[in-house]
Amino acid sequence: MTMVRWLTIAVCTTVLVTMIAFSAFALSLDEAKAKGLVGERPNGYLGAVNPSNTEAQAVIADVNQKRRQAYEDIAKRNRTDLRSVETLAGEKAIQNTKPGNFVEGPGGWVKK
Repeated sequence: MTMVRWLTIAVCTTVLVTMIAFSAFALSLDEAKAKGLVGERPNGYLGAVNPSNTEAQAVIADVNQKRRQAYEDIAKRNRTDLRSVETLAGEKAIQNTKPGNFVEGPGGWVKK
């Protein structure tokens, strides 16, 4: 298996596990996305579409911390730089974003 393929599988798995792991929040990640409060960014992390919502900010902080740790682990295992892992994760997260949820593009937040 090529390194890029393995890295893609690892990143996708990490993103999915992270999404599932946060269903215990008062505001779940899926709810925050469906309400248009958070969205996926090209850098592999969540961003605040509506920065004034404190529950969404808590979800973002927790998810992003866990993603960062997972990305660092993947980068270390594959002897690659963190930015490459983050970028690939961002691409995959945006590709996997459900229609109607937000993603960050060059001009700002847009509904997919």
